[in-house]
Amino acid sequence: MPIHKLTPVDGEAYDSNKKPPPFGHPLKYYFALDDDYVNLNHGSYGSLPRPVIFAATELAYKIERNPDLFHRIEYFGGLNKSRASIAKLIGAETDEVVLVPNATHALNTVLRNFEWREGDLIIGATTTYGAVANTALYLSDRSEQPRPTVLAVDYTFPLTHAQILERFTARLRQAKQAHAATQFTDVPPLSPGHSKEGRGKGNKIVAVIDSITANPGALMPWKEMVRVAREEGVWAVIDAAHSIGQELDINLSEAQPDFWLSNCHKWLYAKRGCAVLYVPKRNQYIIRSSIPTSHDYVRPEKAKVSGTDFVRQHEWTGTADETPYITVSEALAFREWLGGEKAINGYCHQLALDGSKRLAEVLGTRVLDESGELTLNMPNVQLPLPVEKTPGEVYTPVQLQKINAALRDGLLKEWKTYGAHYFHAGAWWTRCSAQVYNEVSDFEYLGKAFNALCKEIKETILAESLA
Repeated sequence: MPIHKLTPVDGEAYDSNKKPPPFGHPLKYYFALDDDYVNLNHGSYGSLPRPVIFAATELAYKIERNPDLFHRIEYFGGLNKSRASIAKLIGAETDEVVLVPNATHALNTVLRNFEWREGDLIIGATTTYGAVANTALYLSDRSEQPRPTVLAVDYTFPLTHAQILERFTARLRQAKQAHAATQFTDVPPLSPGHSKEGRGKGNKIVAVIDSITANPGALMPWKEMVRVAREEGVWAVIDAAHSIGQELDINLSEAQPDFWLSNCHKWLYAKRGCAVLYVPKRNQYIIRSSIPTSHDYVRPEKAKVSGTDFVRQHEWTGTADETPYITVSEALAFREWLGGEKAINGYCHQLALDGSKRLAEVLGTRVLDESGELTLNMPNVQLPLPVEKTPGEVYTPVQLQKINAALRDGLLKEWKTYGAHYFHAGAWWTRCSAQVYNEVSDFEYLGKAFNALCKEIKETILAESLA
């Protein structure tokens, strides 16, 4: 039976020859958010523009009309178009970029492809995203040898970029000094002392570096950290989960990290789940297999001659929903209609600064980053709850869990709003995401919600502690 042609309703399409509505609440019409939901947490899961939803739905129908035609022929052209568009945006070559379901998947692809030796080090941070930190711990906890040792850089915010860089550099050097008997000769291709003959021989240090930490939402001086890692002979894996669509001028060909990955479904408006994994050609020999291993796996003997076929390995890793990958171009087109990357992020960044200042006034607290050096579009504001100077002084582990659940449930179910909340440096904070459909009044509303919920928490969960 023939399927009728889908026709977009108002808000599911736009005239690229006409100006879009102004940034702020008028643009909420083009997102599928509930009318009464105040979303200040775009950074966690993204929010899909309605024209991208329509394009994905239209593509889904097209796929089902002839699944073999799509999967065997048409899919690859659409995938390559998306890869080329993203590569241009981040300053990379198309064949250095592949798409995977999410940033955690991409990070696992990198770390699980290193050939680990006893004495190798993985250096993360106290602010590393939970699943990423646990991936490193899993590699260290495996029953089979060899296993790397996991270390961390301690970041307690607020910090300046200079302080972050100083702590990072010192931790790398401390790690090498503490393992002075170990020969860290397996260094990246761009580091002093690298040679093709020495590849995979000796020990290595791999640093997992956030470009923007998740909690707090802080911009890191990751390009300078890559430079330091290169000088120290350390492999730099950049977890840039929040970068694409939020951070301008990424330019990977200039920054030259060893690996870089970012979610396209957070800030770039792509359909969930879609992430980009960048591996420069000089390092593709390390990625011996996609995850899961695909039909195009190349065995080591052949890979030494012809390479690992990095791109083809990631084209097809099993049957899945490919609409998020193919509709990336629709997301980028919508962003162009809104004015492009600089216009979008110019509005969001200024709103992040203005909105967080107003939120702090409503809450009677302070912003984490008073200088603005750490802030792109995710400001952090302290909540009106007690601050402890030493761990356990105010909060027990059970209380922390109860408070987190009370804030989550109260914001979503009672107040129909959300800003991410977390405990850091003895205090409770909210990390907000400023997006094109938000205005300062949204921050004010979130502040009213937090004030009411924090008052209730002090009268219930913390009643005995504060008595």
